[in-house]
Amino acid sequence: MTFKYNHTSHSKKVVSAVLAGMMALSAGGAAMAAESTETGQDQTAAITNTAAPTGLFSDIKVGYWAEKHVYKLAYQGILLGNNGLFRPGDAVTQQEAVTMAIRFMNQEGQLKTDTAAALPTNMEVGNYFKPYVALALQLGLIDKTEESTVDVSKTSWGQKPASREWITKLLIRSLDKEAEAKAQNNQSTGFADNASISESGKGYVNLAVSLDLAKGVEGNKFNPTGSVTRAQLATFFSRGESLTDTTYPNTSTGYVTGLKDGQITLVVDGKAVNFAVNSSTPYFTKDSETRASATDVKLYTKVMVVGSAGGASYVEVVDATPQVESVEGTFARSLSGNKIGIFVGENYETYSYDEATAFIDQNGNAIKLSDITADSIIEVQRETFSADKKTVAIRVKSGIVNKSDNGVIAEVSTSGKTIKLVNAAGATEQFAYNDNLLITYQNRIMSVADLKAGSAVKYTVKDSVLQTITLSQGVEQSVRGTLVEIGGNQSTLTFKREGGSLEAKLLTEKPEVIINGIQDATLNDLITDATNGDQVELSLNSDDQVTRIQVIGRQMEPMSGVTVVSYNSKTKVLTVLDNNKKPFVFTLDEKTKLDYNTTKPTLAGLESILNDGRKLDLTYVGTRALSVKVIYKYEGTISNIDTSGRKISLLSGNQTITVPYTTLPTVEIYNKSGASLGDLKIGDKVTLTLGANQDVVQKVALNTVAQFEVVALEANSRIRVKSDLLTSQFYVDQAVLTGESGQTITPSQLTAGNLINVTFEGATPKAVQVVKRTLAEVTAVDASSVTLKQFNGQTETVPVSGSVKVVKSGSTLTSLTSLTVGDRVEMTKDTDNSTRFRVLTVMSKQFWSYDGVGNQILVKRETTADTNYRFALGSSVFVHQGDNTLSVQSLRDNDNIVLYLLNNVILEIQKQ
Repeated sequence: MTFKYNHTSHSKKVVSAVLAGMMALSAGGAAMAAESTETGQDQTAAITNTAAPTGLFSDIKVGYWAEKHVYKLAYQGILLGNNGLFRPGDAVTQQEAVTMAIRFMNQEGQLKTDTAAALPTNMEVGNYFKPYVALALQLGLIDKTEESTVDVSKTSWGQKPASREWITKLLIRSLDKEAEAKAQNNQSTGFADNASISESGKGYVNLAVSLDLAKGVEGNKFNPTGSVTRAQLATFFSRGESLTDTTYPNTSTGYVTGLKDGQITLVVDGKAVNFAVNSSTPYFTKDSETRASATDVKLYTKVMVVGSAGGASYVEVVDATPQVESVEGTFARSLSGNKIGIFVGENYETYSYDEATAFIDQNGNAIKLSDITADSIIEVQRETFSADKKTVAIRVKSGIVNKSDNGVIAEVSTSGKTIKLVNAAGATEQFAYNDNLLITYQNRIMSVADLKAGSAVKYTVKDSVLQTITLSQGVEQSVRGTLVEIGGNQSTLTFKREGGSLEAKLLTEKPEVIINGIQDATLNDLITDATNGDQVELSLNSDDQVTRIQVIGRQMEPMSGVTVVSYNSKTKVLTVLDNNKKPFVFTLDEKTKLDYNTTKPTLAGLESILNDGRKLDLTYVGTRALSVKVIYKYEGTISNIDTSGRKISLLSGNQTITVPYTTLPTVEIYNKSGASLGDLKIGDKVTLTLGANQDVVQKVALNTVAQFEVVALEANSRIRVKSDLLTSQFYVDQAVLTGESGQTITPSQLTAGNLINVTFEGATPKAVQVVKRTLAEVTAVDASSVTLKQFNGQTETVPVSGSVKVVKSGSTLTSLTSLTVGDRVEMTKDTDNSTRFRVLTVMSKQFWSYDGVGNQILVKRETTADTNYRFALGSSVFVHQGDNTLSVQSLRDNDNIVLYLLNNVILEIQKQ
């Protein structure tokens, strides 16, 4: 088809930009636009009224997702509503889509009313739309032959909702790329609903995808018959504007040179233009869909204003980077003729200024030129968007300050040793401080950590350095000490400060209690004692009340391997003998932590087994038992297995424990059935489970660590995993689970694709650690570090100490130097905590097709006997050409591609 519009290159540029701004015709996200619709009769009067609606649209509320785009085009006169409504969710008709394209391209000047008679008889449209549709036929934007076959039995051609496939054809033809589209008609689109796309439409869809203009919707479908809403189409044309050179009579783009109450001044094509603004003026920024505020418009930034008669109806920040350049030097003196002289290095230079030039001190406060002293370091800022390069600001960067003032703390930077304050005049200023800074409150010396934003202070400055700060009111602070007593009604707390003095504090109604290892701790979990109480850090509010209690140390004493002499269930008194047969008496209470061979220990359950001779481990403070653990297992490393004497010895901590067995104990090893003592060796970490009388070994469980990839999370905390392509499953409800950064997580937070290290006690998972996986390209490597460029474009240098493993071409190497620049790697931690790099397999292939249902690609066979042509795609496969990210669907038959695979799964595709 010949493209007939006589300004071909301009049209191609405009529509190409429009397409580039489109969010790929995807459901709910594709950028689209709108035009007034007909309701059974022509609404020519409403549509031809080119003035933007005064009250805008009652059905477009502030915060609506397409508000920005609808209103911009409305004020530009590109779209209009009807009776104060826009009807954003209505489907766009074919006559509206054509009309909007002509208007957006600013080609209404070519409309001819006498061409309306040229419309085919079946292409019935409203009277207002006839010239637009006729011009579209003339320009080749729609094909008369194709449209003649459209079913118009239920609705007229013009009122027919524009489908996604129809819109795609319209746009591709507008680009004069019909020949390219037809050349791809015999290729599958790769979408799951490929069969639903017409044979004549497949090429257009393929080309739109390859141009990154169209994408699929949910389920890898294109949805060719789906409709496009008016709000979507409005967004489409609005986003395209930034990529075109089309101009509109009431739209001005320039640089902000003035900001006053009720006015914005722009320099547009070298001339200053003033625009009135008010509280109802809508402000937006280029990169956001939500409203901005007037304060987001800064001097010397690039801004677009839509309006007329000097009034701004719409304001959009196009580029928020101020167009200024800076020169730094030493101030020499002011000169006649509104000039200053400065030394830039060894060169003496002069700069002009005018009444609009701002003079600012190092804290951003306005000053006069006469306030700048000789030898001050200053920065001269000049705008760069005009030939004059006017001086817009002269800022003092360093000068000597000596003062005393009242103010409020705004910000404290301990790393930079600076404090920002708002002084009594309301100006913000920042000063450095050093270790000699004196901070006080009511004759008590405080620390920098006690300074909080919002605190009222008096301060003195000498030689631009803070000397003193006096707090005018109480502040939040922290103190440390030993917990002595919690008041009977839990409203007071007594502690001994570090240094020895006793103090009492009021508690807030529900102070937070933090004790490592105790979830949702309360005041009852704290240990109070004059000499052995908890070491705590108390957080105090401005009223000196305790809001938070964190235990940072406990003075409890441990006793291991004691023997029960007696226990009185009424008095809760437990008598034991230590290893030297010395007696001790302890009292148990509801706070005592219990541990015996059950998942839900209770004091009643423990009492039933505290019989004479029972072996225990316990911790205590004074005569109070803090924890009691019935010894039902020992953990350690095997030091000896005496099969003739029938006993096993373990090194546990600093002691050797020897336990006999009468019958051969059960040996449990993960992933090994029928294990026996012969499968164990000296140095193995094991757990020995004892019999009911604690006198013999009943089971030996080997402690092992294995690495898996999570396949799926199933019911009741059961997970399915794979290792070396073999799958297995186990429960993790009794295991301790931690994330990549060591934070506690729940089983539901594990996801498919997670790499995990699982610590087993025999066949039972006891701990699960999520392993961080980094997929990247090696850009530099030496003996102690690797520089990686991740798929998201970020680059980091990773220092590697300790053991390292490089798995490459089936071999495991132990040196970083076996990595090569350009290698794609997966970096993880192995089960022994060594850093492991698995180098991805590289293949160069020719693309054939994409199977969206099976999430795999097919490549061209090298020979008829080649069976290695089908590859699974990873869940987050990275497809790109250079630094440009692509979609899998954009790949085309015979494209040369490089595949990077791990375990035969593609993680990266590089288009050549």
